[in-house]
Amino acid sequence: MASSTLEIERVPCLSDNYAWLLVEPSTNTVAIVDPSEADPVEEALRARNLKLTHIINTHHHWDHTGGNLELKERHGATVVGPAADRDRIPGIDVALGQGDRYKLGAAEFETLDTPGHTRGHVTYYFPDAKAAFTGDTLFSLGCGRFFEGTPAQMQISLSKIAKLPADTRIFCGHEYTASNAKFAASVDPDNEFLLEWKRKIEQARAAGKATVPSLLGDELQANPFLRPDSAAIRQALGVPPSASNDEALGAIRKAKDSF
Repeated sequence: MASSTLEIERVPCLSDNYAWLLVEPSTNTVAIVDPSEADPVEEALRARNLKLTHIINTHHHWDHTGGNLELKERHGATVVGPAADRDRIPGIDVALGQGDRYKLGAAEFETLDTPGHTRGHVTYYFPDAKAAFTGDTLFSLGCGRFFEGTPAQMQISLSKIAKLPADTRIFCGHEYTASNAKFAASVDPDNEFLLEWKRKIEQARAAGKATVPSLLGDELQANPFLRPDSAAIRQALGVPPSASNDEALGAIRKAKDSF
């Protein structure tokens, strides 16, 4: 997984988390996105003889920030996180909000405020690398629970991500795709694209392979949380055509929570 200015490596953590190692080779800038724990990150760094320069968090939950302080102490890394959550990001040095840009060497990313899962969640978009780090806002074929936000907030957040180019790769924070696919198929059973993707996901997981990143264009065709206006999904959940997309998204999330 590489672009002209950014190399991206998956770092499995805990039972189903992914941190993402970012390397900008022209300047030896090295960042880790959402390190839930330090040891797997250290192992990935040692394997490539790298020194960590940045720690980047999408939100404050411990399974995305648990390695912050240990890694910062070992490497002197700069911690970058959401401005709206600066009081809950361990060791934060740089606080970013909607529209803020930040450079990792020659690689620049844009910050999108994407609350809903938490009140201060952000997404980081690297246009040159065609990559978006969505944390727990958007999963492959799913989205995060509305712990601190409302359906209306999440609808706005997901809409921001949905407007990115279709060839954007979605780097989310968890390996939830197989269970998400089962739910998606239950509310959209006639979606042939989804059913074929679900089959490939099940094959990948049976072989012990990861299912992320995914392509935004694929998500737009199959992820029910990006399709609250779908007549088929609304019918499956008993959501009337007159309901707003916010209401439909809330119904989809409620159904997933009890699936």
